[in-house]
Amino acid sequence: MNPDFDIYQLDDEHEYLRQAVRELSEEQIKPHATDVDEQARFPQEALNALTKAGFHAVHIPEEYDGAGADSIAACIVIEEVARVCMSSSLIPAVNKLGSMPIILSASDELKKKVLPSIASGESMISYGLSEREAGSDAAAMKTRAQKDGDNYVLNGTKAWITNSTESDWFTVMAVTDPEKKANGISAFVVHKDDEGFEVGPKEKKLGIKGSPTCELHFSNCVIPADRMIGDEGTGFKTALKTLDHTRPTIGSQAVGVAQGALDVAVSYIKDRKQFGSRISDFQGIQWMVADMAMKTEAARQMCYVAAARAERGEPNLGFISSAAKCLASDVAMEVTTNAVQLLGGAGYTRDFPVERMMRDAKITQIYEGTNQVQRIVMARSILGR
Repeated sequence: MNPDFDIYQLDDEHEYLRQAVRELSEEQIKPHATDVDEQARFPQEALNALTKAGFHAVHIPEEYDGAGADSIAACIVIEEVARVCMSSSLIPAVNKLGSMPIILSASDELKKKVLPSIASGESMISYGLSEREAGSDAAAMKTRAQKDGDNYVLNGTKAWITNSTESDWFTVMAVTDPEKKANGISAFVVHKDDEGFEVGPKEKKLGIKGSPTCELHFSNCVIPADRMIGDEGTGFKTALKTLDHTRPTIGSQAVGVAQGALDVAVSYIKDRKQFGSRISDFQGIQWMVADMAMKTEAARQMCYVAAARAERGEPNLGFISSAAKCLASDVAMEVTTNAVQLLGGAGYTRDFPVERMMRDAKITQIYEGTNQVQRIVMARSILGR
């Protein structure tokens, strides 16, 4: 066996990236995380810092003025920011989610129109798929897009749209042919200044309070036909392909918040004493910490594998992308809850960040497909359905 051969190891560039993002997050994002949560305000400091360093949308290809970073690099950025502030990690995460339909399926002209502004940080982009009555059953959406000459006219409402008050661009799915069901859904790029488009009020949420979540309202909103992503009727397929690429990033976000909570808990139990000994000296506590670290690392590796497979353009990504997101988010909820437990009464107060991390972690089990839906996707893949 060659001792210099590593079966699996991130290269030096990935490790340098991790260190750079960690330093930025610790110095320029973490100090504002508590205030962002308590005031439910957008983390402008994080946006400024990430944009200045070029970490806000590392996935944009070089031909559209982006960094051209690979999928694992995008996961590392999101993971390291989420380690200190989940709300802030949604800046690079949603920039990827919103732009992936364009990268995967849009014409070169549309890519040139939208992607450079995201790469430069001039614009952000959000993703409009869900509706109040079409969440897990996304194909049941009611938003309509009717052809009118060289335009499409959109009517309807999208719900739970992340970073919607801050974005300039939106990828939106709408029904162009109701008779064809899922095959009658098309994808469009909407700009915030389009007539007939409006962002609704912010939702009042349990966690990720710094990331504004709103409805999108379309009232005879006119969109030029050249802003359709791909061909008419291919929108739902594009949405599913997008999620294959972005679910690992949500998994990495979950890994980040789990790691952040574990770091806080370890520091606390090594310092806190009970019965004349450090809490970390008790075997029961040690076992808890071991399980937390083991599961976090397992989730991290699965997310990297899923991201690498997506980067290679492998087929049949459904199982691995759903598994990565599902495992990591379940781990995040368990680890952050146990971190609160390890801190005891202190963990239940806002004097420590673990209660915020526990609240923030919950959403990773829900958005980009609930974990119940992830298990359906995995089961269908296994059973060949």
